[in-house]
Amino acid sequence: MTPVLILALLTGAILFGVGIYGALSQTNLVMIMMGVELILAGALVNLVAFWRFLHPEVYAGQMFVLVVMTVMAVEMAVGFGVAIARFRAKGSVEMEEAGDLQG
Repeated sequence: MTPVLILALLTGAILFGVGIYGALSQTNLVMIMMGVELILAGALVNLVAFWRFLHPEVYAGQMFVLVVMTVMAVEMAVGFGVAIARFRAKGSVEMEEAGDLQG
């Protein structure tokens, strides 16, 4: 393995770990969504690193990364829409108070 690949994989693992911690330790909906985005970003960094190391001449991996980044942006837009609607209705985006969303 090259040092560049190791550095990229380490960066992706750190992003993934910080995202897991952020998503599981927070009660605010916006902070949970930020943690999920860090998880996806870490996975993408690892995907790009492995793609570049294993198949540098194939460009299909770049298109896959762009599609996943687009899905990440749409997911954040929908999540922020839910957070704004929740804040306007209840005045809070804390997940502990979101038990009334069921049913």
